[in-house]
Amino acid sequence: MSKALLPQAFWFRIAASCPRVDEMPRPDQRKPLLDLPESSRLPQGSRLDGKDPWAEVRLAWNSRGLGVSVIAEGLADGQLIADRVEGFADVQIWVDTRDTRDVSRATRFCHRFAASLRLDGQGKKLEVQVTQKPIARAVADPPMTRAGEIEARADLARNGWSLEVFLPARVLNGFDPETNRRLGFAYQVSDHIRDDQFLTVGRDFPIGENPSLWTTVELVD
Repeated sequence: MSKALLPQAFWFRIAASCPRVDEMPRPDQRKPLLDLPESSRLPQGSRLDGKDPWAEVRLAWNSRGLGVSVIAEGLADGQLIADRVEGFADVQIWVDTRDTRDVSRATRFCHRFAASLRLDGQGKKLEVQVTQKPIARAVADPPMTRAGEIEARADLARNGWSLEVFLPARVLNGFDPETNRRLGFAYQVSDHIRDDQFLTVGRDFPIGENPSLWTTVELVD
């Protein structure tokens, strides 16, 4: 059988439910920042092309903002240590608070956040930094986030790693669940040993700059 010219996810307009979780973010450093339920798990578009996803991404909301968690498993012994210059792992998150479907360039309601994960000096803990990045070819930019506004925690596991990020409403220009319950959302999960994972289509398309390629998520109670 010949290889398909386009990924199967390209032919589907996926929509997902995003449940409300009031108990986030959690202030106790000894507990998970988010602890999102199974109902918040996003679809895994790579399965449409017969690929097994290696990361599980969950998304939830409340009046204070959005919570995103990534659970990446499947690494064997000895694969957790990485000394590459670019770090241990990276997660890109795109959010459109207006769920724009009819434009191909980002507006002032479109946001890009980048989480960079690095091993500490002893290689036993993960450190994470989340920053807001500009979106290429955008017709307008949202207000930029100040340092320390985004909460994030990352942890190593026996066979992988996890990341939790809380995006406060104040860093999401136009976030207003009382008047709009539909958002555009996309992600890219990367680590040092596996192929990048996306919600639907990947870098064969301008996923990072074209909000019409992002997935619709509906905020539900």
